[in-house]
Amino acid sequence: MNQDLPADIAALPFEKAMTELEAIVGELERGDVSLEASIAKYERGELLKKRCEALLREAEMRISKIQLGPDGKPAGAAPLDPER
Repeated sequence: MNQDLPADIAALPFEKAMTELEAIVGELERGDVSLEASIAKYERGELLKKRCEALLREAEMRISKIQLGPDGKPAGAAPLDPER
């Protein structure tokens, strides 16, 4: 999917990437790790964030809104955000 990401992160589904990202944020907020480990965790967190954002963009592109005809019945679909 995203060639900028390591294979292990690029293969993660949204929920697992988000769970790992939340765990990293928690560790960094608590200060449970050394400076060097904090930097490595922060960098991994940035990659996980990119993965989550990419998956959300993909999902957004698949979502469409239902258009109603003059009679109030569904008449088709259009992109959720027509400006994209």
